[in-house]
Amino acid sequence: MPSPAPDPLRRPGRVIGLAAVALLAGAARPATAPQAPTRPDAPVTVRAVIDVSHAAVNRFRPDQAFGGALDGDGQGDIDRLYTPHNVVAMTSAGLSRISYRLRTELGIEAWHWNPEGTWSDPAHAQGYWISSDRPGAPIMISWGYNLPRRGNTIDNANNAGYSRLDDGDPETFWKSNPYLDPHFTHQPARPQWAIIELEAPTEIDTARISWADPYAVRYQVQYWTGRDEYDPSGRWTAFPGGTVVHGAGGEASLRLSPRPIRTHFLRIWMETSSGRASQPVGGDIRDHLGYAIREVGFGTTDSAGIFHDVVRKGRKRGEQTPTHVSSTDPWHRATDRDKDLEQPGLDRVYRSGLTNGLPMMVPAAIYFDTPENAAAELRYLKARGYPLTQMELGEEPDGQYIDAADYGALYLETWDVLHAIDPKLSFGGPSLQSGVTDTWLDPNPDHSWNGQFIAYLKARGRLDSLGFFTFERYPFDDMCGDIGAKLRHQTIMQHDAMVRLRAEGVPTTIPWIISEYGFSAFSGRPMVELPGALLDADVVAGFLTEGGDGAYMFGYGPNIPVNQHLECAGYGNMMLHMADTDGQATVTLPAYQFARMLTGDWTQPGHGLHQVYRVTVTSGAPPPEGGPAVTAYAVKRPDGAWAVMAVNRDAARPAALTLRLKGPSGSAVALKGPVEIVQYAPANYSWSPDGYKGHPTRNEPPTRTTAEGTRTPVQLPPYSLTVIRELRPRP
Repeated sequence: MPSPAPDPLRRPGRVIGLAAVALLAGAARPATAPQAPTRPDAPVTVRAVIDVSHAAVNRFRPDQAFGGALDGDGQGDIDRLYTPHNVVAMTSAGLSRISYRLRTELGIEAWHWNPEGTWSDPAHAQGYWISSDRPGAPIMISWGYNLPRRGNTIDNANNAGYSRLDDGDPETFWKSNPYLDPHFTHQPARPQWAIIELEAPTEIDTARISWADPYAVRYQVQYWTGRDEYDPSGRWTAFPGGTVVHGAGGEASLRLSPRPIRTHFLRIWMETSSGRASQPVGGDIRDHLGYAIREVGFGTTDSAGIFHDVVRKGRKRGEQTPTHVSSTDPWHRATDRDKDLEQPGLDRVYRSGLTNGLPMMVPAAIYFDTPENAAAELRYLKARGYPLTQMELGEEPDGQYIDAADYGALYLETWDVLHAIDPKLSFGGPSLQSGVTDTWLDPNPDHSWNGQFIAYLKARGRLDSLGFFTFERYPFDDMCGDIGAKLRHQTIMQHDAMVRLRAEGVPTTIPWIISEYGFSAFSGRPMVELPGALLDADVVAGFLTEGGDGAYMFGYGPNIPVNQHLECAGYGNMMLHMADTDGQATVTLPAYQFARMLTGDWTQPGHGLHQVYRVTVTSGAPPPEGGPAVTAYAVKRPDGAWAVMAVNRDAARPAALTLRLKGPSGSAVALKGPVEIVQYAPANYSWSPDGYKGHPTRNEPPTRTTAEGTRTPVQLPPYSLTVIRELRPRP
């Protein structure tokens, strides 16, 4: 099982929608993020050598490699965001591609990507939904629908839902995903499970399970033996009286042990289903598949035979004991529409101008939806004639408590349906919420969710069904403390993640894509200051140097500063522009200036092939905490000119950069002039912290100067981003 997502909120930026901007007047202002002290130290001597004695380490095309990510939003935000004014502002950043993010997958919701469609039970407007694949009026907006058979207390979107396993309502129930049954997978049955996470280690000797249909005929009630959820020696162990081989459903009361056993985590492990549906005979086959539980209770039975339940019941996340389940049935009703979760209509995005006429990486919902709905989506896009080369299956399954093998089964099931529609289209995923996917409560010696997913595909001879590989890059949960040290440490973390992904067996012959990137999954002040731009530069340029193929910046639309996690993080957001009270883009922010330097200075705009060369950076001073202060990334552009992006992550100390080319002879020579030096530094930008009213007090574009070459060191101010580019292309 994957690591639990940060609670209470997963994504920054769109948590407080643009509709709420005008309502924030008078809000209290928290303490601002700490600032690093300044000191008048002399510049550190730094030497950067581009090694051209060996072949380029990577090649890419800017119109394929750089993009922006569009997410779901709150009520009314889609109309406010997708205006001609905002589209012009966003596209002016130069990020060519679009990655459509699917917030419904994070919120345990089904996606009605087309509001027109059909229900499996149309008489009652409920069941399994398939959006219409017939082009009609342009789809301008779409919605998510809460799943009433939900079993997870926590989700990765707005986290406003709750589990039906312990909501105290005997009429509701959790049900597992029927598409994991052999009827659909054509593979041996995979067990399903439900976990109860007690507040602290607690003595347990009794379980009470109220089964719905279909119920488990064969199952175990287990407890976790580890000292914590990540203990490598931890194991799931069946209670002495916890094994049931002839379950009859209904109200099951189990005396698990003659003496209470102390544990923090409990699991109901279901192996054989009754195949019995609550609906009349002849109904939907999906009603018969999987497992369903109405309520769970755990605790102790005293000498008088009275059961003391320690599972808290409630219809809100904070009222109930957290539960986690292996999967969720995508059955829902028309009344389950989430009015607070809107997705931009597919037609709206394609026709807005945001895609620049290029293919968009579109999503297909798979673990809270159906393969039939994904197939209809693909048929619709093809009927519209929209450019399409990549379809991403699911989003962040490692953060949704789903087993890697279960995701693998749904991935292949959906892949088969989609591939039959368009054999030339590339399908991929899984958009890991992190490049490092350590699992929890997992007795498997391989504690990598991604490693287990890759192994599942390999074991079935289906690794070639992974047409491209995606993951997200949010390196830090908090933005407090020494931000410079975090910036420096990020480079090491990203390198280690890439090494690990290769070791886990991700094919290096397919594209690797960062589907979203930013400082953190939570909002904070560094995002609207220079460190946000510096981290973006290291993530994107570092990824290309490591062999990556493309990266999509999250926070593409205008927004406002918010604080949603830690007071010490201050107020900020991932965004290119500030938004006014109508949600329209106003002033630009550091992320925008980085994007412009990336797409217009470091690289040559368009489809031209760029070559990446490794740069060796050495310093005349010991590196500060977290790693070297300066990084540098080199490309040879299609016009023959060299361009180097240098990042100084030291908050206080400048650097004097000596730049050289090392050829086959071993000699190192300076770049010949003239060169343009484009620099973005504290002299260009400063931020005034004022809670949600924070704003730039100095906001100038990057400074541009020319020099005769790089024989003279290039000065890198503290917290600066610099591009050094030859103006006279080489033959």
